Amino acid sequence: MNDLQQLQERIETGGVVVGIYGLGYVGLPLALRFTEAGIKVIGFDIDESKVNALNAGQSYIERLTPDLIASARAKGFEATNDFARSTEADALIVCVPTPLDHHREPDLSYVLATVEAILPHFRAGHLLSLESTTWPGTTDEELAPRLQACGFVPGRNCALVFSPEREDPGNPTYATHNIPKVIGGMTPSCLQLGKALYEHAIETMVPVSSTRVAEMSKLLENIHRAVNIGLVNEMKIVADKMDINIHEVIRAAATKPFGFVPYTPGPGLGGHCIPIDPFYLTWKAREYGINTRFIELAGEINHYMPHWVVQKVADALNERCKSIKGSRILILGLAYKKNIDDTRESPAVEIMSLLEAKGAQIDYSDPHVPSFPRKRDYHFELSSVPLSPERIRGYDCLLIATDHDDFDYELLSEHAGLIVDTRGRMKESEKVVIA
Repeated sequence: MNDLQQLQERIETGGVVVGIYGLGYVGLPLALRFTEAGIKVIGFDIDESKVNALNAGQSYIERLTPDLIASARAKGFEATNDFARSTEADALIVCVPTPLDHHREPDLSYVLATVEAILPHFRAGHLLSLESTTWPGTTDEELAPRLQACGFVPGRNCALVFSPEREDPGNPTYATHNIPKVIGGMTPSCLQLGKALYEHAIETMVPVSSTRVAEMSKLLENIHRAVNIGLVNEMKIVADKMDINIHEVIRAAATKPFGFVPYTPGPGLGGHCIPIDPFYLTWKAREYGINTRFIELAGEINHYMPHWVVQKVADALNERCKSIKGSRILILGLAYKKNIDDTRESPAVEIMSLLEAKGAQIDYSDPHVPSFPRKRDYHFELSSVPLSPERIRGYDCLLIATDHDDFDYELLSEHAGLIVDTRGRMKESEKVVIA
């Protein structure tokens, strides 16, 4: 029995050990799901604070409660920053960030650094799966050659697959186990092994013909949303100039039972996927002499939205004989969407930076984000401000950046002097400006 046949047997019998690299919003839910399904999981992360928290039964992601961590620990889950323990696992799943660099080009440094850290401990019979969103060709152009340089040939003595994550934090209907999962393999045998592995944890698998198809499918999903959000954001700007409430327009259009999918405008794009993924394709497309003008235009519109919001704040304050400089402004909601604690690429943070640069005194309130998190490009020494009538009255402007259900909108409306609402949560009035 060769190495891949032995791996197949371990997968089929449930004796496979899974290593997950990157214990963030993608990797940790996947680790807990495999553990729940009875699979032994070792979690790897370079952040020692995360490793220590998990091994102490603590959670740093709001929706993943300490009870879930404790249950996983009782079933054998453990976290480590010792990559030498990769030899203990049979399947290695990479779930690390793929951001943009300062030139808005793909930054694969986290993926490649992780793979380079794994390679000294890689062995025949290992399965390597990449889940991080990236450009079509990454798996066969970047990962496969690194394996082959060490004597590992996908489909012969190891397996290599790409299976993009589809996490949607805060979604009450879909979670890791019941979101259909796309997967592509370097060879048919790689695909077979990868599919069999994930079937332990995921209800529905969607096999495709290659890793490139799987990589492109993830980009299409998020570019579809980015383009449509860009469209509705542009419509918002036009409607505002015509003194039309875009949210009323969307509600009316959404009554059509076919041919229309409602997208809602906002202060900009947030989350790790939609603001970033389109640029992975536009960058790769240039290699083929293609200018993806439609995608890039949507990106320009969405990137402009925080500036649009700041101008709406300036106009609203100006109507009250005030300027941004010296005004006290409270940002309501730091997360990139409502009812979660995820602040990655949140437009609220960009808005805070723009307002502060214009001289505003900034605070924020977010029941899901108690203190401002560490970020590469932004830093505020701030903690979430509790809301009370007296505190609300002390601000010149409240800016609804994220419409959490936990906010008491009646309290805000009663005591605020000015509210700029970027989410259409409140009715327009003398004190409420829809931005």
